Amino acid sequence: MRQLKADVIVVAGGAAGLAAAITAAEQGASVIVLEKANTTGGCANMAMGLLGVETKMQRNRLIDITREGAFTKFMDYTHWRADARLVRDYIYKSADTIEWLENMGVEFALPSKYFPGSEATWHIIMPKTGNPGLRAAATMIKLMTERAEELGVKIYLETPVKRIIKKDGAVVGVVAGDKDGEIEAFGGAVIIATGGFGDNPDFIKEYTEYEWGKDLFSYRIPGLTGDGIQMAWEVGAAKDTMAMELVFFAPNTGGYAPIELPFRQPNLLVNLEGERFMNEQIIENPVFSVNAITRQKNRVAFSIIDESIIKYYEKNGLDLINVVTSTMDMSYFKQELEAMKNGSDVLFIGDSIEELAEKTGINVENLKKTIASYNMAYDSRDELFNKDPKFLKPIKGPKYYALKFAPSAYGSLGGIKINHKTEVLDAEGNLIPGLYAAGTDANSVCDPDYVFVLPGNSLGFAVNSGRIAGESAVHYLREI
Repeated sequence: MRQLKADVIVVAGGAAGLAAAITAAEQGASVIVLEKANTTGGCANMAMGLLGVETKMQRNRLIDITREGAFTKFMDYTHWRADARLVRDYIYKSADTIEWLENMGVEFALPSKYFPGSEATWHIIMPKTGNPGLRAAATMIKLMTERAEELGVKIYLETPVKRIIKKDGAVVGVVAGDKDGEIEAFGGAVIIATGGFGDNPDFIKEYTEYEWGKDLFSYRIPGLTGDGIQMAWEVGAAKDTMAMELVFFAPNTGGYAPIELPFRQPNLLVNLEGERFMNEQIIENPVFSVNAITRQKNRVAFSIIDESIIKYYEKNGLDLINVVTSTMDMSYFKQELEAMKNGSDVLFIGDSIEELAEKTGINVENLKKTIASYNMAYDSRDELFNKDPKFLKPIKGPKYYALKFAPSAYGSLGGIKINHKTEVLDAEGNLIPGLYAAGTDANSVCDPDYVFVLPGNSLGFAVNSGRIAGESAVHYLREI
């Protein structure tokens, strides 16, 4: 069995792992990164940007959110279920992290909101080619990888870690493997940053309230199988809150598909009973909406519009847009509609309410009553949920459309319990010396809901907690 040795061993080379490796190396530690994929970045290659509070970009644009205000909003949103010290340290470090990345050559577009009611904390990365958007963070990962290698970090690709080595109560290394056989990598500290369990349906079924493919249609980034979480548990790490980073999409369309554009608006939304169940104008907040959808029968809902609403959006534009959909218009929808109208399991078209109900499985009598009541609200007021009158568009045909929505998720959240220094804790709350966890594996700060009012938390927590882990590991090494 071959042996490797370094001060710090980082398990996985995603955003959190690279941040940890660079930080430790910048402080003079020798670092090894063991990554099971054939490239670095993991799910961060799919991301757009990360949270920053009190950054230079915000101040220059008179965005006046403060760290104190962001911390209060974050903790109020999570009802103080999150670790306040960890949240505080994450938010207070975020501006320095943005500058740290800029010094590596990462460029950012304007700090953005996710939706109008959120704060402009989302620092979207400017890719080297093209406009900001999905997968923009791949540019950041490339620059971080180059910085790590410049600092002497040894990155071993296609080298999955199998287990953690523990001796005399402390973690001292890992066992990994590559095409040439097993490897023992010894170090004074080990940092786990394997990206969660979003690609593990068994984990999702066992540790969350969802079943993938049945009532959850989340992204599955290959390789995010929870192996780092499992390895930490095997050496005594406590289980922490485990959940999914919930949003809602039309199932199996890839998320924010053009077909969703006129349906992801504050129009009529009903369940299988044909009844309204929320004030549709909150549809701009994915978490609020998915929480409401999750309570419905079969965890599905249907957005219903007619031909006149489609024509209204073609003429006047959409009522609500977010950063992701701002680059699309109704021409994208029309193209996808043509491709799907002859057969789809999420899009339904009828020449009558009865036909639409039959195709969707919605209770026809209730749907007819709901639409009649909804149309009456247009001439008076929405007595059920008091929806803003500007969003009340009557549904009168002659052609009716429905799009099915169901819970989805960008990935998983949590699994390994840590403190604010990212030190891993056991079931009694004691430290496991030499073991740290960062990123999605340990992200329980969005508890019980992802904090969309301060966008950028997935990548933001990954990079900031990775930096904290790198600092904490080096401090531990100096102490021993």
